[in-house]
Amino acid sequence: MYKIVLDSCGELPEELKNDPHFSHVALTLDVDGVQITDDETFDQARFLKLVKESKKGPKSACPSPGAYMNECECDAEHIYMITLSGELSGSYNSALCGKEMYEDEYDDGKKIHVFNSKSASIGETLIALYVQGLEESGASFEDVVQQTEDYIESMNTFFVLETLDTFRKTGRLSGLKSFVANTLNIKPVMASTKSGYIYMLDQARGMKKALVKMIDGMIAKTKDCENKVIAISHCNCPERAEFVKSLIEKVAHFKKIVILDMSGVSTMYANDGGIIIAV
Repeated sequence: MYKIVLDSCGELPEELKNDPHFSHVALTLDVDGVQITDDETFDQARFLKLVKESKKGPKSACPSPGAYMNECECDAEHIYMITLSGELSGSYNSALCGKEMYEDEYDDGKKIHVFNSKSASIGETLIALYVQGLEESGASFEDVVQQTEDYIESMNTFFVLETLDTFRKTGRLSGLKSFVANTLNIKPVMASTKSGYIYMLDQARGMKKALVKMIDGMIAKTKDCENKVIAISHCNCPERAEFVKSLIEKVAHFKKIVILDMSGVSTMYANDGGIIIAV
């Protein structure tokens, strides 16, 4: 028996939401004092409206160590926790603390490992699916951990945002840069570093050109496409996600392409119209 625990930045396909092998630990979002739990009750449309009207911008708080510890209190012998990049959130450290708390209190022989996704959103999703595949194949706990850590090192995450307002409001981008980008319709193409931080890979005038550059950047960094799963997450723009899928299919053949709507934390940063791809 195994269990895969994701923080709520990682989206799950519908067919896995009720799978007993999977569970979520929720982050908390705050918009001008309005507290929102990033779980199955998350209302994306309401949240986007609050963010648009906010002058200060949204904030997030990672799950407590106790929340992660509680996830270990189950029948599973192997427990895998997958969190947001340690460079972007305290969720990873919180999960490590929760693991240590459980092991200090119980001596039941369970094997627990915390993965720093060095990514976010569907990056976490792909890691969860990879772990599931290894467990279902009968791999040992140690092999699952080693192979998954290697998989994480090979992964890349890319995204394009419709607006930079959330980054501006939260102080992650100067007001001038945000104004210039929005005025000139310049869309930055962002990517993750190997340590899990984010940087600007490229930029383009207009969303469609930016999406093409994002895919060009992804293809340049991706080998052995036919044996890999690629995931696309979108914030309130399913047609744009399908467009990205069609662009990918024109330049490469992947084993599978998964499309998911964003969770609360991903929505907070990507904002309305944002697109993320991970492979």
